[in-house]
Amino acid sequence: MPLGPQFTFSSHPRTAVVGSGALGTYYGAKLAKSGVPVSFLARRDLAHLQSKGLQIRCTQGDFHLPQVTAWATSQEIGPVDLVLVCLKTTANASLAELLPPLIGADTAVCTLQNGLGNEEFLASLIGQERVLCGVCHVCVSRPEPGVARNLSGGNIRFSDLTGGDTPRARSLAALFEKAGLTCSVATSVGSARWYKLVWNIPFNGLSITAGGIDTAQILADPKLYQETLALMDEVMQASAALGFPQDPQHPTQEVARTRKMGAYQPSSLLDYLAKKPVELESIWGEPLRLGTGAGVPMPKLAKLYQALKKDVAI
Repeated sequence: MPLGPQFTFSSHPRTAVVGSGALGTYYGAKLAKSGVPVSFLARRDLAHLQSKGLQIRCTQGDFHLPQVTAWATSQEIGPVDLVLVCLKTTANASLAELLPPLIGADTAVCTLQNGLGNEEFLASLIGQERVLCGVCHVCVSRPEPGVARNLSGGNIRFSDLTGGDTPRARSLAALFEKAGLTCSVATSVGSARWYKLVWNIPFNGLSITAGGIDTAQILADPKLYQETLALMDEVMQASAALGFPQDPQHPTQEVARTRKMGAYQPSSLLDYLAKKPVELESIWGEPLRLGTGAGVPMPKLAKLYQALKKDVAI
């Protein structure tokens, strides 16, 4: 039985990153640079990581880790103190096989994934008392093997599935802050998740259905701009109905932040262009089901979801 939400992490917890794409390598490298022992579970870039390490290109300063610990299997890593789940949600089914070798008596698992339903899925595999979430507000890409490029942001909002703002969540935030990242702790997993959906739902979705365009093009098109605001409004209403009211200025702030990002291609668009599975259900399907289930009409989201179902691989 893990120690639970009153537990606090040591300053150097043994950490495993499951999913060594752009997000996993970026945050894992930041932790490793701060002295945390990090093991990367890798496939595509395994040979590169083992031979050449990791290179981070970051707005806060580039750095290179010439030696990193990377493995092909969870069994080679073994039980750790902290697991960071950074897989695309379309690969969640693989976690039933990947996680057990990493779980020890007091292991905590934090998902840094997008969308809704991930924490509940993890709880079904390993127990609710082990699960936390980290909602990442970052623009990060993988331009080449062994390289993570941060274009903007990096801050994370943590929350504990058992209790929201707990000592464990606060100690996890402190661990990442020590690595040079701005962090906060949300009162609940739901409030953290719905906060990000205000951005994710319109920009990730419209970038695909409008023909593969970036965020600057969305905002420059009057019709798409109004569609963005309408989608944001539906998400805000659903969030409030589900018990997670947000600052009314949040959509305006998100639009202003997005303008500063320039011609940014959201992660779902990159997956779509690369003909990879898109996180359809976690980003659009589950929010639609929960929002309408709470009595909120969401016609714009319903239309977007149906359009995406026709366009994307899942």
